[in-house]
Amino acid sequence: MRCALLVLFFACASACAAPAFEDTMAQRTLACTACHGKEGRAAPDGYYPRIAGKPAGYLYNQLLNFRDGRRHYGLMTRLIDPLSEPYLLEIAQYFAALDLPYAPPPAASATADVLERGRRIARDGVPAAKVPACVQCHGERLTGVAPNVPGLLGVSRDYLNSQLGAWRFGQRRAHAPDCMADIAKQLPPEDLAAVAAWLSAQPLPADAHPATALPARPPMACGSANLPKGS
Repeated sequence: MRCALLVLFFACASACAAPAFEDTMAQRTLACTACHGKEGRAAPDGYYPRIAGKPAGYLYNQLLNFRDGRRHYGLMTRLIDPLSEPYLLEIAQYFAALDLPYAPPPAASATADVLERGRRIARDGVPAAKVPACVQCHGERLTGVAPNVPGLLGVSRDYLNSQLGAWRFGQRRAHAPDCMADIAKQLPPEDLAAVAAWLSAQPLPADAHPATALPARPPMACGSANLPKGS
């Protein structure tokens, strides 16, 4: 009887053992996808944005910004503080290379007038306030520009609002010249809310990849960290 119980115990222990660790970036970055959603596709609550497919330089810069205090979220800072810059770049490159479909945008809850105001800001800018159009920096398709400019589509309204507000009030910063902070401070809150509402309601184009270059020189200088040589 005792032998039978021992055999049963060891059989159960073997069957219930933890799976072998696979030394892959997919497994190493499970701490990232725990918040940013499976494969970095974004969390359903709207506050943890999609990181899959974003330009590698942009993702790398944001990791440095969290580490160095230009962005403030304690969990992110503690997570990446022990990691070397080459490894942060490796993480950024891994997520940038993920070519995954986007979910359709939620139905817009803003009024038609608000959405039209947001569309005009995104497409035409606000010349009176010297604010360029979003498409002049983020690409005509608003899917970003490699290596450093993120796409604005496929991002929730709550996240866009929170980040525009953070820039406006100095809770989010970038390397100088901090163009997004300047833009957010030039626009009144209702305009920031309008452009966030319009952007979050737009479907992704058939080709959702970041552009490789802008057709014209950007309208203003924006700072970002230099990528390591050879990256």
